[in-house]
Amino acid sequence: MQTDQLLMTFLAGVLLLGALAFFLGRAKAVRARAGGAHMHSQPDQYAWFAVLSAAGPAVISAFLAAILLGLFENAFPGWLAAAGALGLGAFGLFLGLSRIRPELRARDSLERAVKWALLGAASISVLATFGILFSILFEAIRFFQMESFWYFITGTNWAPGDSFLESAGRAEANEGPSGNFGALPLFAGTFMITAIAMLVAVPIGVLAAIYMAEYAPARVRDVAKPVLEVLAGIPTVVYGFFAAITVAPLVVSAANSVGLEVSFNNALAPGIVMGIMIIPFISSLSDDVISSVPTAMREGSLALGTTRHETIRHVVLPAALPGIVSATLLGVSRALGETMIVVMAAGMRPNLTANPLEDMTTVTVSIVASLTGDNEFESAATLSAFALGLALFVVTLVLNFASVVMIRRFREKYAVNSL
Repeated sequence: MQTDQLLMTFLAGVLLLGALAFFLGRAKAVRARAGGAHMHSQPDQYAWFAVLSAAGPAVISAFLAAILLGLFENAFPGWLAAAGALGLGAFGLFLGLSRIRPELRARDSLERAVKWALLGAASISVLATFGILFSILFEAIRFFQMESFWYFITGTNWAPGDSFLESAGRAEANEGPSGNFGALPLFAGTFMITAIAMLVAVPIGVLAAIYMAEYAPARVRDVAKPVLEVLAGIPTVVYGFFAAITVAPLVVSAANSVGLEVSFNNALAPGIVMGIMIIPFISSLSDDVISSVPTAMREGSLALGTTRHETIRHVVLPAALPGIVSATLLGVSRALGETMIVVMAAGMRPNLTANPLEDMTTVTVSIVASLTGDNEFESAATLSAFALGLALFVVTLVLNFASVVMIRRFREKYAVNSL
């Protein structure tokens, strides 16, 4: 039996077991209540207890069997695993029905099951984070066994001899196969473009949030907020076209009009477009945070004789500042991981410069370049992608830690001032 057919058969069996458990469990609880017994829980709660007793063991055993088959192929037939899981579910159904008595605390059992399910869902995100970290860390260690860690974080020449760059005609003529792995130009380009994007996104996003939360009529807000959030759904490749075809020529024309030399591939154009892309993230989250500030605080401030502008500046914004900082951090993380806009508008040349009118590249673009092409996976040029990923992970972690510290300080300060 094919895998998809086996899976559909197993799911149909689990659904049948669950439906049978629900009706049998509810019928038994209703009969017990009709006989005058004082039941601890409601009949539907006993029914769901029976469903958990039947479907839970079947799903868990099938999941474990799938893991074993993934680790040890052909360890046992798939149909045997499905039949065993359904048999275990039928046995669980029998035990669940036998436990339905007046003294059974089915409601408490369901609460514990929900609690453990939510804990499992929360654990998945934590385990996924550690899985990502370890998968990057081990390969990065292999890279640093080949190349100098100190030169990686302080070197100013990034020339890994990547075949993707050679095939694109972008490699230097004197670049050897071993290459140099000084990542400082990559991080400089990343921080430069991210800083430009945040200079565009944060003022516009926060001011738009203040207007929609404090000044805009309900009719305007109902129209403006969805329209603004549409920007978040536009594919990044479309933003890349916009940056390369529209914004970059405008930047070149504006710079030439004042006598400045500028390349069509520059950091300013993708930074501006990236900031436009991040505006809805900051605006929407900041709007929700500002709107959640209690109305009593606004009314109390206005009752003391302050103007509406002063109330927003001295009362509303300090109360909403932790949420605004969190929204800004989300925007920074989004900018640090952007690739397509940079490729299409800023170029792929590592360039250590403080001039945003020159071409440069970012860490994520270099990761894509390192993992694309015909290089061997064991080569330093390929493994450098994991070292860059680890460095970007650490930078993001530091930013998150700094934001948590800032948020706590703002909350403590505001709590003290509000006493």
